Amino acid sequence: MSSTAQPSELSPRTEERGATGQTIATVERAADVLMHFAEQRAATLGVTEVANALGLSKAAVHRILTSLRGHGLIELDEATRRYSLGIGAMKLGMAYLERLDVRTVARPELVALSETTSETATLSVRSGWTRSYIDQVTPRRELIMSVTLGVPYPLHAGASSKAFLAFLSDEEIDHYLAQPALERLTPATIAGGSRLRREIAEIRDRGYARSNAERQAGAASVAAPILDQHARPIAVISVSGPIERFTEEADACASALLKTVHHLSERFGHHPA
Repeated sequence: MSSTAQPSELSPRTEERGATGQTIATVERAADVLMHFAEQRAATLGVTEVANALGLSKAAVHRILTSLRGHGLIELDEATRRYSLGIGAMKLGMAYLERLDVRTVARPELVALSETTSETATLSVRSGWTRSYIDQVTPRRELIMSVTLGVPYPLHAGASSKAFLAFLSDEEIDHYLAQPALERLTPATIAGGSRLRREIAEIRDRGYARSNAERQAGAASVAAPILDQHARPIAVISVSGPIERFTEEADACASALLKTVHHLSERFGHHPA
């Protein structure tokens, strides 16, 4: 008895799985395209550039860009036929940044930094022309440095203060240094305008500030800022210890500190040129 083979049919469940897989692949390609725009220095990109960079066909890239344009994530310059990030992308970024709390985000990094350096790690925020410690993690050592949270300090006294001051705009720095008299918290506090300007230039060049008993006698520290997407300091992290011990540890502490603030700055939207 002969039988005739019938064409096989996909079950609804199989068809659903196939459609889901295609949808996921499309979403992943769209995400790749969007992230490619975010990671480029160029303000605009063409279809061919994106296709070559991501290994996609120009037709696929064009479809994705058209879809992203529909949601305001990508904009098209009709004159040049080149694409750029749209207002929707900015809204996503701003929504992310607004939900970040610097103390919450930085806390695990402070713990890790203190463990790495075996010294005290602190977090400071600025209010006008002063800054205050808002968190600290101390090491398990017999002799440690500890700070008082919430006390305001001027922006020229100590490493954390100078790390804020150095990364303000030139206009803000000029305004701050134009004060008739800068307070000395200790005999080592740098209070002269010309010397502070030299110090600021050095801090900007190496990326972090140093202090030897400038805020508190017997204490030494290094400090660096967490920068936002505009390269503005939103907080400062420091590593500090007793001056006799810390002098030999300063370079290693600074290296660990810079890794920490670079990572946190990326979390807050900073991408160095």
